[in-house]
This record gives sequence, structure tokens and C-alpha cells, in this order.
Amino acid sequence: MCMHRDGAGSENFRRFRKIVRALHCPTRWLIIECLKDREMSTRELLDCLLEKEKVTMTALYYHLSELKNAGIVEISGYMEEKGGAPQKVWRLKLKKVEIPLVDDDEGDRS
Repeated sequence: MCMHRDGAGSENFRRFRKIVRALHCPTRWLIIECLKDREMSTRELLDCLLEKEKVTMTALYYHLSELKNAGIVEISGYMEEKGGAPQKVWRLKLKKVEIPLVDDDEGDRS
């Protein structure tokens, strides 16, 4: 049995778990694919996803929230809509995920 202990490495483990949970869903990989080359408004993201799979705006917001909480995407600004609420503009915060297995002060054993 594996026992979790607080202390060295526990922050790395929490970060790893958060990222894995965010990336377990194929829809989230599609969102990342849509954002790989440019920023997009929520509406543009929905249109990009609808080319690949059926998704609702509510589902998109849920998936974006999970990716944002994991630090994978971020809001880069807002786009004004005529007569409507401003739309969030999204971008990739990470294009590569690196998870250290040990803290730097424990030595570098690549």
C-alpha cells in the first residue's frame, strides 16, 4: 500500500494530479488544439469545437474552467459584443507540461 506523506514532493503530486484530471477528457484536448496557434473568444472556441464534436456552451464553460484551474489556459482579455456582454478571450498558458519528481533542493537526477 502506498502511503501519502506531507512534505517533500507533495506539492508536485498535487500539481500532477490537477493536470492529469484536467487532461483526462478528449474535449479538453480539442480545446487545446483550437488554441494552439492563437487566442480565441468563447464563441470562436465553440465554433471550432462544433467542427469536431457536438458540445454546448455550458459544457464548454465547464471544460474551460477545469483547464483554467489546472493552469493550462487563461483569460487574456475580453471582446466587446454588440448589444451583449463582453466575451472572454482565451489563450494557452502552457504548451508543454513538466512535472518535477523531486524539489530542486533535493538534487537534480534527470
